Amino acid sequence: MTAKKGDWVRIHKIILKVGERAPNIPEDTQSVPLEMWDKGFLMNENANIGDQVDIETYIGRKVTGELIEINPFWDHDYGKAVPELLYIGRQARELLEEGEKHD
Repeated sequence: MTAKKGDWVRIHKIILKVGERAPNIPEDTQSVPLEMWDKGFLMNENANIGDQVDIETYIGRKVTGELIEINPFWDHDYGKAVPELLYIGRQARELLEEGEKHD
């Protein structure tokens, strides 16, 4: 898939490689690179996934990185419903109403 200038894209970039990170951070953090993902409008005339590209973020920053997605979107959710939690609001309201009757 090819992106063209002005398309909304997502990029990835390694900011600091392993060994370049500050010595005072936890060992498990030092063992991985510092990475950046950003979204913006493609500034190159066209590009394919994996190409190094320039983007302009929504707020106007200019950033370079590897093109990893064209027209990115949110694909997360809040998980499955927990049946035990579905009635908590109703139960709490009933308890509050009962408490008001006894006052």
